[in-house]
Amino acid sequence: MISVHEALEKLFALAKVTPVEKIELRKCLGRVLAAPLRATRNNPPFPSSAMDGYAINKKDLKFGKEFKVIGESAAGHSYNVPIDQNEAVRIFTGSRIPDGANFVIIQEDVEALGESIRVKEQFDKKSHIRMEGSDFSIGHTVMAPLILRAKDISLIAAMNFSHISVRKKPKVAIISTGDELVFPGETPKSDQIIASNAFGIAALCEDCGADARILPIAQDNLKSIEYILGLAQGADVIITIGGASVGKYDLINAATNNVGIDKSFYKVAMRPGKPLMAGKINSTPIIGLPGNPVSALVCGYVFIKPLMHAMLGLERKSTPRLKAPCSTPILENGPREHYMRAVLLSNGCLKPAENQDSARLALLSDSNALLIRPPYAKAIPADTLCEYIKI
Repeated sequence: MISVHEALEKLFALAKVTPVEKIELRKCLGRVLAAPLRATRNNPPFPSSAMDGYAINKKDLKFGKEFKVIGESAAGHSYNVPIDQNEAVRIFTGSRIPDGANFVIIQEDVEALGESIRVKEQFDKKSHIRMEGSDFSIGHTVMAPLILRAKDISLIAAMNFSHISVRKKPKVAIISTGDELVFPGETPKSDQIIASNAFGIAALCEDCGADARILPIAQDNLKSIEYILGLAQGADVIITIGGASVGKYDLINAATNNVGIDKSFYKVAMRPGKPLMAGKINSTPIIGLPGNPVSALVCGYVFIKPLMHAMLGLERKSTPRLKAPCSTPILENGPREHYMRAVLLSNGCLKPAENQDSARLALLSDSNALLIRPPYAKAIPADTLCEYIKI
């Protein structure tokens, strides 16, 4: 067995960064920016008003001062004649400041007198002008790689990019194995169960920016497994679920050996998730996840998520570990790193589930964290600070 850290490093060694494609900005949410974007214009591109009011030259601005209103500046309809210090232009938020103006007096601070305005006794001394480039200027850079969120897309749109270069989504082929499995919606026999793991792993991959494809269930014989592995051709990574242990019907090792796997590792010192396997078939990475539902998904959070990020050109690092006090005592740990289902409470404490059976998927669904116990960790009292990852 190897450590979780060693297994993750070996997975990173298998990961190939996906190629670049140029797509519409409208379709970029959640995609990974592949190249930096530099602004070629200032924003605002001209001095603009931050309020509705009147653009004036503030020289001699004081209570009772009158200004003649000579025109109007609306968004998209500028007033293009320079103004003198005793003149005003009616202006609206976002409109261009006329030449000669250096102050916007808000409409609440003046009295309208037909074709002129008079300054009230109490008026806001702020200029209410957004200067050219006050948001961003030419050369402002959105750095890559970056997972694009709504706020990033809004900025990139303001920088006047309609198409941008992003990393292609890794194509993931997911294979469940076992005669006991049927897909959701089918009617299982009395000795069959639902192949839920594939759907959880597919969702996790897609949440990380991949394009996941669930292949037909492979039966418990070498011919079936090898056939389904053949259907994964063209994938950037293959994930098998189940059949990776050492039981009579655990045939993933034999099947992958038959199709020429270059194995990187088998078995990791963690619980749940010990029978984890990884390697390459030809040049395609393959990961064999354990079949227990919780084991598969824990391995997903610990290994698959960082692998997907690495393939998208993001930093090659483990899922971030945070710290919080544990609400209850915890017994000593054995030789494997233990990922315990837990709830991060509103008071900031971690409450581990009492039962950590790796077949209990509902407990994982109710959890929002995995509390991590190091190998051979001693028993700890309540309120001890513990590491965890969010799920």
